[in-house]
Amino acid sequence: MFLLIASMIACLLAWASWHDLRTREIPDWISVLIGAVAITSSLFGWLGLSIVWVLAGGIVGLAIAYALFRFAKLGGGDGKLIIAMGMLVGPVGILIVLFGMAIAGGVLSLIAMLRGQQDYAYVPAITAGFVGYVGFVHFLV
Repeated sequence: MFLLIASMIACLLAWASWHDLRTREIPDWISVLIGAVAITSSLFGWLGLSIVWVLAGGIVGLAIAYALFRFAKLGGGDGKLIIAMGMLVGPVGILIVLFGMAIAGGVLSLIAMLRGQQDYAYVPAITAGFVGYVGFVHFLV
């Protein structure tokens, strides 16, 4: 069930990445749907996270997203997506996602600097962080 849910989330993140690259906006329904999948998966026991861990992941995601929004000028849509990802993977998982996201974001920022851009889409970095998390967790378990 893990790979099925992860594949569905990866497709949603790919859609969000495409939309972010085109318009620099992320549809809110994607973050809401990922949060709903997290809660539903918790209630049915599909991902092995209790509802307490889902909420704790959302709180950790909220704290990190607020800090990035406030101090690093990350967009609000990106912040909402980080909160939803925190709910999906839990408080420890979001740290793994953020590690991959930071690496991919560094590569994106270098590309943007070489192109002379001040602004760039960050959802591809969030997607890369989630894909790295899925690979890490899938091969670890």
